Amino acid sequence: MSAVRSHSLVPPGPLVGVDWLAERLGAPGLVVFDASVGAHRDGGRCIPGARPFDLDGDLSDHTAAAPHTMPGAEAFAGAMRALGVDEDSTVVAYDGAGIYSSARAWWMLRAMGFDRVAVLDGGLPAWLAAGRPVEERAAAYEGPRGSFAARPRTGLLVDAATVSAALADPAAAVLDARTRERFAGTAPEPRPGLRGGHMPGALSLPFGELQDADGLMRPAAELREAIGAVAGDREQLYFSCGSGVTACVLALGADLAGYGRLAVYDGSWSEWGMPSPDRPVVTGAGAGS
Repeated sequence: MSAVRSHSLVPPGPLVGVDWLAERLGAPGLVVFDASVGAHRDGGRCIPGARPFDLDGDLSDHTAAAPHTMPGAEAFAGAMRALGVDEDSTVVAYDGAGIYSSARAWWMLRAMGFDRVAVLDGGLPAWLAAGRPVEERAAAYEGPRGSFAARPRTGLLVDAATVSAALADPAAAVLDARTRERFAGTAPEPRPGLRGGHMPGALSLPFGELQDADGLMRPAAELREAIGAVAGDREQLYFSCGSGVTACVLALGADLAGYGRLAVYDGSWSEWGMPSPDRPVVTGAGAGS
């Protein structure tokens, strides 16, 4: 039996380390996704055999007003089959920034009823730091189609109306993953036409604060402490960011910390921040102002 076949492909949780992946790389049934976005795709290198999970392309609904909107179940399932994902595959997602957009791939798959998925802790930077091999990124995946079937779960991705109700619910907390400057409205939004500031009642928790100096997710106890310091004793958590991507890093951290009632606002600030009398905006750094 070869080395890669001697290891279980069942992820130990929503996060796997470089060694875990390296020991299984090339094993039948393992799919590695490069979920890098924007400038983080420019390096041209990838983990050997990685397939493109293109959030800037087919893995977003481009008919929606907000970028990175989740595609419908049929479109998502078709994209996964085209990328060779079977119903019994194990998926590991990573990105070139560390843990930035890979958590979005993890959350999307979970929202479609697929649980054999994990995020590579530290992403490509951790892989390179460990001296692991890379190859030139292929333009597209050209292997056999898979048998993936979408089984959508309600409540993991939510809309503006749900978030509006959550902001008024004392048992829920809405956490914003953007920088504190964008939350306060003192830094400009990177997307044109959006108002600065945050939702009234939202709480600031920049996604980078859940990671250590090496870009790895902090231990579960530290994650629980960091989230609890903002959310208090509330267990129903909603996450927002610029376009629904780094909100999923907060969801990953909360999952690792043992929280179970989690949802991501799919439109995030790209939707809420658009001019609208139905979606109020406030400025300032005060939590929940």
